[in-house]
Amino acid sequence: MDPNILAAPPSRQAYGEGGALSRTGFAWAVFEWARNPYYILIVIYIFAPYFARDIIGADLLAGGTLDHLDPEKARATANAQGQATIASVTKWAGFIAALTAPFLGAALDRGGRLKPLLFITLLSITICSAMLWFAMPGGEGLPIPMVMALLVIAYVSYTYSEVTHNAMLSVAGAPNRLAMISGLGLGLGNLAATLIFIGLVLLFVLPSMVGWPFATPRFGFDIAKFEHMRIAGPICAVWLALFSIPFFLNAKDPGVPGASWRKAVGDGARSVLKTLREASHYRELMKFLLARMFYADAMAALLALGAVYVALFLNWGFLEMLCYAIFASACAFGGGIFGGWLEHKVGVKRALAIEIIAMVATLVVQLSITRESLFFGLVLNSQVWDGLVFKTLSDLTYLGLISIIAITATASISSSRTMLVALAPPGRSGEFFGLFAIAGTITVWMGPLLVERFTLWFTSQRVGMASISILFTIGLVTLLTVRMPKSASNPRTA
Repeated sequence: MDPNILAAPPSRQAYGEGGALSRTGFAWAVFEWARNPYYILIVIYIFAPYFARDIIGADLLAGGTLDHLDPEKARATANAQGQATIASVTKWAGFIAALTAPFLGAALDRGGRLKPLLFITLLSITICSAMLWFAMPGGEGLPIPMVMALLVIAYVSYTYSEVTHNAMLSVAGAPNRLAMISGLGLGLGNLAATLIFIGLVLLFVLPSMVGWPFATPRFGFDIAKFEHMRIAGPICAVWLALFSIPFFLNAKDPGVPGASWRKAVGDGARSVLKTLREASHYRELMKFLLARMFYADAMAALLALGAVYVALFLNWGFLEMLCYAIFASACAFGGGIFGGWLEHKVGVKRALAIEIIAMVATLVVQLSITRESLFFGLVLNSQVWDGLVFKTLSDLTYLGLISIIAITATASISSSRTMLVALAPPGRSGEFFGLFAIAGTITVWMGPLLVERFTLWFTSQRVGMASISILFTIGLVTLLTVRMPKSASNPRTA
């Protein structure tokens, strides 16, 4: 057998035409408007904290197993168990995705139409998300193991949809317009989440707190039963089902009609194993994937633990955290657009390096802020106004810094995808997006582990958070060694 057979999938059009606002480009981008709110609302800001604190933690406290501890330590133990449960969900979902995503990606390069596969993954996310309404404290509703199973299934399905959707990027528009198309998708995803957050605040949270803009929460929602949090699942389900329709109607599908998926899976699996054995043939791409493994893990830890930092040091409550989520998502919308613009100006590699450096610099300034002072004690904290949220100088300064993190983190995701397209061999973007996915999931433990160890060694959460910069530095140094193709080195054509 000719060894090149496995290296080259069936011939298909490598690139599309048009830009971010063309029919196919906008259809590709609007997919993230439909899907990304699930990750932002369920995985990050609303459901996961609710599940950890108000179901796992509350059930543990109510069960009496911690009665021998003083109340403060019992609460800390319950919260730790809740966080461990969420970590377990992420671990198993990431493990499954890491083992399977590269093989899925390789099969996508060789198989039939991709849209039917996307429909199956989105249907899975939609069903799992809708079922989260029945996740209730106190043993009511779904059992905890079933809720965990729903989260794992949805997480894996989300990863599969991401690999499949990314494999369609090359045909979404002209090569020199892919950066803007990718950035627009991320921007739309964050904008959608922002609108949903605002709806939750106006319809449920503010009416329950101050009786405005309605006297009581709408639709008879009972805040005491956490219905304002549980509704995030059904909202994401309906949103996904409704707004994915334009994608299916207008996006270009690079798949070959009638191609055998059975053969594609077998050939794809052999190709992935061959690629890993012959990694030296793809030296620059592998260096990039190695760099991403470090900087993406650092970014994930920064985003996740940043919320813990403000809750602990700045004492932000639920409304402030929700406003934080709205502000960060709104800024992230601009980050997607900014990433595409920066890539066009300086090239994708330089853009990604700038984005990483900006995150590290902002992290340092964030760690200088406490409830007592700013900039490592150089400026004393003071009250600025007497409103509902963000009353002090520390609050407002940290909120401003969040905008930089949100913009550069989102831009780095866009730039990473564009760089993968530039480095991947023609016709094999699906396979390498599978490896791209594994590079972003296989080391999710590194950031939290560093923070934990450094915090214990130095008895300082600041030092623990600062350890994230080690991963950023390793990723940045590795990234700078990657040599880009000439066509991607010119900012005007990259």
